[in-house]
Amino acid sequence: MLDLLAIGAHPDDVELACGGTLAKLASAGRRVGILHLTRGEMGTRGSAAEREREAEVAAEILGVEVLEYLDCGDGGLRNGTAEEDALIAVLRRLRPEVVLSPTPADRHPDHGRAHRLVRDASFYAGLRRRGAGEPFRPGSVFSYMQHDPFVPSFIVDVSEAWPTKERALDAYSSQLHRKDSQPGAGPTTKVSTPEFRLATRGRGQHFGLQIGAAFGEPFWSPGPLAISDPIDLVPGGVR
Repeated sequence: MLDLLAIGAHPDDVELACGGTLAKLASAGRRVGILHLTRGEMGTRGSAAEREREAEVAAEILGVEVLEYLDCGDGGLRNGTAEEDALIAVLRRLRPEVVLSPTPADRHPDHGRAHRLVRDASFYAGLRRRGAGEPFRPGSVFSYMQHDPFVPSFIVDVSEAWPTKERALDAYSSQLHRKDSQPGAGPTTKVSTPEFRLATRGRGQHFGLQIGAAFGEPFWSPGPLAISDPIDLVPGGVR
């Protein structure tokens, strides 16, 4: 049913890391979905209900077709058998060709736990005797960059989609700094500072520069990527 499903530990994770990619694909007619593994209920700022409302607005801005949640427990994300079965059911129902997930390790422990849950459930979803429903295994599972850097396997040019990503991030007014943010909106966190928003933009420009674009979003692949024509790898085609 879906071309791509982006899975994050908390609402705003995928928007920050790969919102430009989601907006770009959605505008091109791809069927894109977001799955939040928690509702951010343990966050320093905002309530779970607020973050759900913000996630809905952000998803609409990005143009995604599906927005869903699993309750895997914020601040100690669970990745046991019950959570695997819940995610397997989602994967078999939505049948995404590509899944985007956190990296194997990151500053927030929930991100690494989320990676293992996504990795394992994506494999188990293809086993006929595991769980209910018709077996299905995503074609690829790639990881997006959050706090900790890595050498990208590929970078997506998101230059045209960047303004849409910025508007989606502004939807998370309880979490992220925005130009009209008011002092005293809540305790200051790393992601609520203006410096964090500047760093998010700077990272996009940094990886865009590497591919000759204004903005880019980096991804990591656990294995080699197959291509049919190496000319396709030349930025802008043959020059």
